[in-house]
Amino acid sequence: MSATTRFRNAFFLASAPQQISRISEKLIKSLFPIKFLNSKLGTNQKLQERRYNHLVTNPVTKKIKVMRIIARMNVGGPAVQISGLMRHFDETKFEQILVTGYCAEDESDYLETSATDITATRIEGLGRSISLFGDLKSLLQLIKLIRKFKPDVVHTHTAKAGVVGRIASLLSGHRSVRIHTFHGHLLHGYFGKFKTQLVIVLERSLALFTTKIFAVGSKVRDDLVQAKIAKSSKFVVMPPGLELRNIPTREEALAALGLNQANMYVSFIGRITQIKRPDRFLEVVEESKKRNLNLNFIVAGAGDLLEQTIKTAKAKDLPITFLGWREDIELILAASDIVILTSDNEGMPLSLIQAGMAGKPVVSTNVGSVSEIVLDGSSGFITDFNPTHFTDALARLRNDPNLAKAMGQTAKEITTSKFGVMRLVNDHQNIYQTLC
Repeated sequence: MSATTRFRNAFFLASAPQQISRISEKLIKSLFPIKFLNSKLGTNQKLQERRYNHLVTNPVTKKIKVMRIIARMNVGGPAVQISGLMRHFDETKFEQILVTGYCAEDESDYLETSATDITATRIEGLGRSISLFGDLKSLLQLIKLIRKFKPDVVHTHTAKAGVVGRIASLLSGHRSVRIHTFHGHLLHGYFGKFKTQLVIVLERSLALFTTKIFAVGSKVRDDLVQAKIAKSSKFVVMPPGLELRNIPTREEALAALGLNQANMYVSFIGRITQIKRPDRFLEVVEESKKRNLNLNFIVAGAGDLLEQTIKTAKAKDLPITFLGWREDIELILAASDIVILTSDNEGMPLSLIQAGMAGKPVVSTNVGSVSEIVLDGSSGFITDFNPTHFTDALARLRNDPNLAKAMGQTAKEITTSKFGVMRLVNDHQNIYQTLC
């Protein structure tokens, strides 16, 4: 076996810095004997020692190249997570590239509104819509990019990018570790029975060629294992990681938003789309109005059902302030007394994590991994889909300020300890290093 081969094998087998240092020392001694150093450096002993010590203590290490692929960076949980990963990875050990498509006209692009510091490679066709020509075009472009960048890790996020990205990795001929993150899943609430079964079959097939599968919560993982997407041993539970900027006082936030300081506000934060059930939210508002709870509501978000939701709220004269999509989530949370989530399906909803970090109690449907964020009865209330039960929980918080305050404090303690951005970054880096 040649010295070069021995060096390559030893280097990749070594995982700890001290192992690399010891192996490097042995190899340097064999590859660079004293006669060689004398011929290149002369007989200056101090110069020899400095060069030798530099080679031993600073072995050449190769950066791990990561290609991160997502269909689009629309405002929402996945975009926030990916932005944190792109910002905080150790640049001395990793080289990253973000590949994404374009948002639809009714969506806000997180890269253009909040993450303007992050550079991305854009690919036509890798957006929300599905079309044979567009998807084939994006597949070919991805194959070309993979062959050019030669990533050690291809990490896909969200459903469409998971399909196109992993197929592109397979067809590129370049050997990479393949990881896919389920920020939620499409197993229920999105399609009919036939389409859902097609999704399951496709995900099962792709899982065979995936090194590891990340799920944002235990419930998401359990749903995927139950659907036989892959064995549990292939999954890694990877909870989200967030960072909130400075949160203003309640008085400052209400003044900035032009809201009444005397009112109590319940906030709905997120996309106004069918899966989020804004119609259920309106029923809760209507029920609270009938009971004279004297609650006011805030909606911060945009989506295809926004206009219809505003129209219905006005027709019923409901006490709701629509703010549209907002970049300043900290301001909304500071103005809120309670945060509500009425969805039919979720992964690990970031709005609830952010609410907890801001010290706000939550009332939510029992979907996805909500129960891993909210401790029912301790940091908020988890309820079923019945609007009456939602309103019961809101009434308890409205009528007992001490309970609301205690729940908010518990929520803050839980979320800040479990969902920090550097925990997310370190977990990803450690797994990449182990697999590469």
